[in-house]
Amino acid sequence: MGKLEVHKAGTLSGHQNPIFAIENGVMAHIVFTGGNDKGVVQWNLETLTFERILYPVQFSVYALHRISQTPLLAIGTRDGKVAVVHTDTQTLAAKLTHHQRPVFDIKSFRTKPEVVLASEDGTVSIWDTATFSLLYHFKVAEQTVRTIAISPDERWIVFGTKEGKIKLYNASDYSFGGELPGHTMPVTSLSFSPDGRYLLTGGRDAQLNILDAQSFSSVSTFTPHLFTVYAIKYHPTLPIFATGSRDKSIKIWSAEDFRLLRVVSFERGFDSHLLSVNSLVWNPYKQQLISVSDDKQAMVWDVMLI
Repeated sequence: MGKLEVHKAGTLSGHQNPIFAIENGVMAHIVFTGGNDKGVVQWNLETLTFERILYPVQFSVYALHRISQTPLLAIGTRDGKVAVVHTDTQTLAAKLTHHQRPVFDIKSFRTKPEVVLASEDGTVSIWDTATFSLLYHFKVAEQTVRTIAISPDERWIVFGTKEGKIKLYNASDYSFGGELPGHTMPVTSLSFSPDGRYLLTGGRDAQLNILDAQSFSSVSTFTPHLFTVYAIKYHPTLPIFATGSRDKSIKIWSAEDFRLLRVVSFERGFDSHLLSVNSLVWNPYKQQLISVSDDKQAMVWDVMLI
């Protein structure tokens, strides 16, 4: 692997409160952000500018997810509702009103028309994306289900809970597949590697666990950050992944041997976040990494192997 270079491309400013979620649009240069504001914001990465308020909200936004192969953005809020908004027309396509507590994560499948919601009420709900009718709902934990990951082959779906547990389910019928090695504190991030070899899990205990994604046995555990690991995101093509943390830093790692390649933080000389990094996304427009934070900023990073 060559040398990794990271440069700041710009800052997306405009939020008046902490930003908790970010998602890519249908068009490569578009991203959406949401947080403790009154609206989901659309940004243009060509010009690094605000475009519009996509959709107004009454409650904090904790999750944004573009439903696979559609222009529909699912917006999970503190009141437990999920608004499904058409990103071209800004019209409300559906309102999913099952949960009574905050929705913290949303995922969908490529191979079947279903979207999955995870809530603070300890349950998960499955919705048909053609009719937006409720298909299934089941209890996963006594407390919050914080994060979801779907394996690249869409055989497995994994949930991380406030109790530090990681629950494995069969994605075909949502039958319980077992409990995986977990954390001593709440699980806050999950990610399968794109090649399907590994499942990475991060927690409030500041640990990152590497599991074999075939046997789901533990491969390694290490401490990547000083505090909670809020995000784990693999680059779509390069053999690297990024983590974001409550310790205000972003770290870039080798996906091949899990070596630390670069630390992006104010303390390391970057014009970077001053508060918790809450979420990350790799954007396809220029293969840039975008981070969002409690400091009300979204920052755009050029990450290159040279």
